[in-house]
Amino acid sequence: MLIDLSGKTALVTGSTQGIGAAIASGLARAGARVAVNGRSEKSVDEAMLRMEVGDGSLIAAPGDVSTDEGARAVFGAVPQVDVLVNNLGVFGSMPALEISDDEWRRYFDLNVLTAVRMIRHYLPGMMERSWGRIQNIASDSAVVTPAEMIHYGMSKTALLAVSRGFAKEAAGTGVTVNSVMAGPTHTGGVEDFVYELVDSELPWEEAQREFMRTHRPQSLLQRLIEPEEIANMVVYLSSPFASATTGGALRVDGGYVDSILP
Repeated sequence: MLIDLSGKTALVTGSTQGIGAAIASGLARAGARVAVNGRSEKSVDEAMLRMEVGDGSLIAAPGDVSTDEGARAVFGAVPQVDVLVNNLGVFGSMPALEISDDEWRRYFDLNVLTAVRMIRHYLPGMMERSWGRIQNIASDSAVVTPAEMIHYGMSKTALLAVSRGFAKEAAGTGVTVNSVMAGPTHTGGVEDFVYELVDSELPWEEAQREFMRTHRPQSLLQRLIEPEEIANMVVYLSSPFASATTGGALRVDGGYVDSILP
């Protein structure tokens, strides 16, 4: 399948590292003009130097999209997009009874309301042009709530509802809205998270195996997913080939969710 996104402009929030950077690179290699987003100009410029773009191109769109001021800066850099990928998010472990009200609000604001803010800005233009792709990067934690991070799981569950609701708003317009449920994925942040839960003296490969065996035993891959594997799904959903897929929660979870339904 040859995916050609030439002539399309994409924005990936939180795309200076990890899954976001892999998605930005994947979209660019498919020919898109991709706006790379991070909090600072420095982090964006450094990320763009590391990315492989193929036939596509990159533009800088720095700004903290979790704030009104930062979002306005991004909107100024990228007034309209054909593909919006809401990837920005935070995660971390904390005992359930120790999560404060402020921390609950922080997770909801960053992981849910930030995506809503971006959709609210870009969706009307997509609907007017009768074409667009919106994807919210969710998680297996949306349906398999981890005991050690229920505030994170809550936010990703809410993101599934946001995706389904905006898909209904865009019904019949040529715009699709979906969630991509990423499973346990190998990023720098996840390495730190793994070492919070297993012996920090273990070499990485042993630590990863111990983490999967002890904390994510239901994974059918029995390994962490690579960011590029998440990006492959996002690139497909961003293409004309995915025109009949909307309102869905598509799993790239390595079989982590024990269900025969999406």
